[in-house]
Amino acid sequence: MKRSVAAGIAIAVVVVAGALALAIAFGGPRPPPQMPSINDPFKRVDFSDLPALSYYKAEDGSSLAYRRYAAEGPRSSGSVVLVHGSSASSNSMHVLARGFAKAGYAVYALDVRGHGASGTRGEIDYIGQLEDDLDAFTHAIPLEKPATLAGFSAGAGFALRYAGSARQDQFQSYLLLSPFLSQDAPNYRPGSGGWVNVGVPRVVALSVLNGLGIRAFNRLPVTSFALSEQAKQFLTPEYSYALSANFRPQRDYAANLRAVHQPCAVLGGSDDEVFDTAQLEGILRAQGKNWPVVLLPGIGHITLTLDPRAVAAAVTQVDRMRATPP
Repeated sequence: MKRSVAAGIAIAVVVVAGALALAIAFGGPRPPPQMPSINDPFKRVDFSDLPALSYYKAEDGSSLAYRRYAAEGPRSSGSVVLVHGSSASSNSMHVLARGFAKAGYAVYALDVRGHGASGTRGEIDYIGQLEDDLDAFTHAIPLEKPATLAGFSAGAGFALRYAGSARQDQFQSYLLLSPFLSQDAPNYRPGSGGWVNVGVPRVVALSVLNGLGIRAFNRLPVTSFALSEQAKQFLTPEYSYALSANFRPQRDYAANLRAVHQPCAVLGGSDDEVFDTAQLEGILRAQGKNWPVVLLPGIGHITLTLDPRAVAAAVTQVDRMRATPP
C-alpha cells in the first residue's frame, strides 16, 4: 500500500514537472500584428529639441539614463518625473515633458531599466529592481519640491506600485495617465486592445516556480508588443518575466490603491483603444479613493501624451495637487 502511494506521488511529481517544463519551453508569447494607433502618432513629433541623455548610478553600479528639461519662465513650480509606457523610452515623453517645462516645472524623463539606454532591453535582474532604481534616482538627483511622479500606461501602473509602497513619501503627488492596473481589473481590454500578447502558459509556470523560490528562468520572455519592424529597432519588443512582473502595480491592485496616502489624480482619453477608461472612476471609488478622474473627449491612448489638450490637462492636474495641502 505504501509503495503504491509513493509511486502515485512520484508519477504526479513527474507529470507536474513535465507540464511545467513544456509550458516554460513552448508557452512563450507570439508577436502580435503591429498596431498603427500606437506606432504611427510619433512620426509626427518634432524631436529636434530632445535633450541629450544624462546618467545616474543605480544600486548595482549600473548607469541608467534620463533626460532633463529645465523649467521655463520666472516661477518655480517644483518637479515632475515622467515614466514612459510599455516598450517605450524617455523619447516618448518628449511632448509631455516640454509641456510641463513650459509651465515652470523641472522635468526628468526616465529610461526605465530594460528600456532605451538603461540596461539590457527587455530584462531586469530581479523583481523589485525598478523600485530600487527609482530610489537611487531620487537620492542621486536633488528634485525640486514639491515633486510629482507621473506615469503613462504601464508606467502609470508602476507609478501606482511605488505610490502604494513604503517609499511613497519620496514624492508629494502622483499622476496616473491611462493606467494599467491588472489583467483582472474592469478597465482591462483583452490583449490590451491588441497591443500585447502574453505567453500565459509560461507566466503560470514561472509564477509557480517563483512561489517555490526558483527564479532561474525569470529572464525568459513572456510578453510581446505590437510593434512595427522599424520600431523594433529602437523600442523594446519583449519583456522578461521579471520585467513584466515589476513594471506594473502589485498583484493585488486593489490593495495597492488603498495603500496610497499621497495626493493622486487620474487622466484618460474617452477614445482609449487599449484600456476601458470609463471604468476608472468606479474602480477608484470602490477602493475609497476620491481622486480626480478626468476623461478627455476624442483622445486615444498614445495621444494622451501628445495632444495639446491632454498635455494642458496633465499640467492642470499637477498644478491643483501642488496647490492643495496634503
